[in-house]
Parts: sequence; C-alpha cells; structure tokens
Amino acid sequence: MLYWLLYQKLHTFFPPFRIFSYITFRTAFASLTALFMGMAVGPAIIRQLREFQIGQYIREEGPSAHQKKAGTPTMGGVLIVVAILVPTLLWADLTNPYIWIVVISTIAFAGIGFADDYLKIIHHRNLGLTGRAKLTLQISTSILIAIVLVMMQATGRYSTHLMVPFIKRFQPDLAIDALLRVPHLWLVAFIPFILFVALVIVGSSNAVNLTDGLDGLAIGCTIVAAAALTVLTYVSGHARFAEYLGLQKMPQVAELTIFCGAMVGSSIGFLWYNAHPAEIFMGDVGSLGLGGAIGTVAVIIKQELLLPFIGGIFVVEAVSVILQVASYKLRHKRIFKMAPLHHHFELLGWSESKIIVRFWIASLVFALFALTTLKLR
Repeated sequence: MLYWLLYQKLHTFFPPFRIFSYITFRTAFASLTALFMGMAVGPAIIRQLREFQIGQYIREEGPSAHQKKAGTPTMGGVLIVVAILVPTLLWADLTNPYIWIVVISTIAFAGIGFADDYLKIIHHRNLGLTGRAKLTLQISTSILIAIVLVMMQATGRYSTHLMVPFIKRFQPDLAIDALLRVPHLWLVAFIPFILFVALVIVGSSNAVNLTDGLDGLAIGCTIVAAAALTVLTYVSGHARFAEYLGLQKMPQVAELTIFCGAMVGSSIGFLWYNAHPAEIFMGDVGSLGLGGAIGTVAVIIKQELLLPFIGGIFVVEAVSVILQVASYKLRHKRIFKMAPLHHHFELLGWSESKIIVRFWIASLVFALFALTTLKLR
C-alpha cells in the first residue's frame, strides 16, 4: 500500500520517493516494521492470552521438566503471522501474484494451526485436530498452491523444471512432456509436480512444528532460514545475479524478498518474548504458518532441493521422529531416548539453553552451506 502510494502515485511530484522502488530499501523497512510491531504488540498479546486463560497444555509423555511450563500463554503465532503480513502488504507491490500466493499460503497454514490450538484449549489437554484431519488440510492447501503455479506456468510466469544443486545443466521437468500434447490430459501431466510441491510444503510445515519444543528453538532457526531465503529470493529476481549464479531468471520473484525480510523481523520480535524462559509460545498457528511460508517460498524460487539445507535443523528434527517411529514399529526398539531430537539431548542431561544455542549454530552452518552451493554449480 505504501509502495503504491509513495512510489507509484507520489514520486512524480516528489522525486526522492523514487527510493521506494528499490527492493533492498523496502525489504529493510518491512523487516523493521515487523520487528517493532512484534515487540510493541507482544506485551498486550501476552496479557490478553493470560486473561483469556489460553495456556499451553504439556503432553504427559514429554520430558518431566516441561511440566512447569504448563499454563504459559500459547497461540503467540498469531502475533508472528500478523507481523509478517502487515509489513508485506504495506511495502510490497500488491500487483505481484507471488506475493498473494505466499500471503494466502501463510494464512491457510496458520489457520490450520489455529484450529488445532483452539481445540486443545477447548479440550483442556494436548489434543487438537486428529493427525489425519491436519494432514488432509495441509495436503489440500498445498495442492491448490501447486495448481495455481501450474496455471502460471501456462502463461510463462513459472517453470516446473527442477533446479538441482551442484549440477548446473541438469534441470529435469516435473511435468510429463508426452501428456502435455494431449488436450484432455493436460492437467494430468502435472501430477508429479503437484505431488512434489505438496511433499515440500507439507514437509516444511510439519518439520517446523516438530522443532517447536524448546523456548526459542524453532523461532531462532526460522530467523536463520528466513534470512537465507531473503538472499535467495533477491538473487533469483536479479537478472545479473541470476545469470551469474546459473539460476532461473524470475524478475517478479524479487518482490518476495520483502516477505522474507518481514519474516526475519517478525521472528526476531517474537524471539524477544519467546527466549528462555519463554513468556509466550507460538503454538501450531505459528509453527505451521511459518513452515508453510518457508516451503511455499522455496517452491516459488525453485530451491526445493536446497530447502533441506536452508532449514537443516527442521529436517534433522523431522527425520529423527521418522526414524524413531520406524525403528519402534519394525524392531520394537528406540534409536533415541525420545524424539524429536532436542528431547533426546534433554534426557542426556544437556541444559535447555545449551541445546537451543547449539541447534541455532548448527542451523546457521546449514544455511551458510546452502548459500555456498549457489556458486558450486
């Protein structure tokens, strides 16, 4: 809105307003807006959640040390999502279709998380949406996003080709080329692409959700991942950088830099209150919303295969759960003392703050490696 007003409408009358046309300038302002919004509104949100008695319910099978956190205000993810969306709507070019895709995706996944959190509060226990219902909603949302991208591909504004790290010239198409020539089977040709997009976005959303188990752990890793995505969206939308790094040239994608910058600022603002000992938890409304946003951005900028490094800790946490469940079902033995992985280290005797900081460091290493692969193609 401010972009439309200050640049598109007023810069001809006041030339210095031309500065609002620069992506970097608007990204910086979006980040600061999100940061200050999160820090300013945080105390009021915490106070209201306490008045409404919206507190966290701790699962009985979790570490016993977590029982003292019961009653801590939850659903703070509402603050995160609002602090992302408002700066994005203020500073981004709202005629850009990619902006609306990530905005709607974030709202949809946050809505699923909100429903899950709300049911937990109603039931007065750690029991929200069933796993099947939650997964069905996530998959349905992801499929809709994929279909929108397919429609954009038909107009040349998107590509279903896959960017493979380390291999510059190998870009397989996830659409079945033979079926594209058959009029009535046109959409069927994109089924592999649609399934792949659903896997990436749903996986990203649930991975962040699984990581959200310690004070500040998930949001700290989100800051790192969002910062890496900010860099990637900028270079993907910059013609010279994209050509130099061997990326697909997608000029309109650059506008997503503002969204990613807002995600960084919002996450830092939330961390102010979520740092150990946490005054507020993000809940599923935050973790699912953030994970959905991260996965959607990765799909749009064609960095799906780089996402496991961008959000390295998220992937490690998710894999630890998958391995634990598979091992117990197949061998009736556990690999870890408890999954996700951060609980394993808790039961080994590591302090919560040590686990959090060390996981942040690992997340930063993963993200830096992801950025170095841009040149190693």
